[in-house]
Amino acid sequence: MMSDKSDKPLIQHSKESYGESFQAHLLEQYKLYVQSADNVSARRIASSRYLLTINVALIAIFGVDLVTPYQSIALVLAPGIGAVVSLVWLLIIRSSKRMNTVKFEIIRKLEQLLPVSLYEYEWQKLQKGKLKSYLPVTDIEQWVPIVFLAIHAMLYILHILGVPDCLLDL
Repeated sequence: MMSDKSDKPLIQHSKESYGESFQAHLLEQYKLYVQSADNVSARRIASSRYLLTINVALIAIFGVDLVTPYQSIALVLAPGIGAVVSLVWLLIIRSSKRMNTVKFEIIRKLEQLLPVSLYEYEWQKLQKGKLKSYLPVTDIEQWVPIVFLAIHAMLYILHILGVPDCLLDL
């Protein structure tokens, strides 16, 4: 959460001291800042697609190597790399969530100087995140890398224990 005890206040100048372009400049900065919040989400989505692809590829490599007569180091490396990729993915999601939480606090503060406070109104309608039917996307999304982490751990354990022949017959 953002602290109101920061070194500088959010609004550096009053309308009077800034001049007649205060409202126009405020609106332009507001638009740019909303776009920057959208960009954080877009980068998170792009990263998630990329990391999902890597995870699926590593599982496929493990599976292909598992059924070949000449098994390689991939049986050990694929789950290990996959676990690291999954942890990085989880950290990216959580970092993006924290970044956007702060960005939307700032956006809601800027809206206090604008005629309409759309984000604040939406947040109130969601009962500040406490509405039972509301679950932030990042709260759901973070389970995907956790599931992949579990899959990679299971693959590694299966390899260490020696995969039962019945699994290969599936």
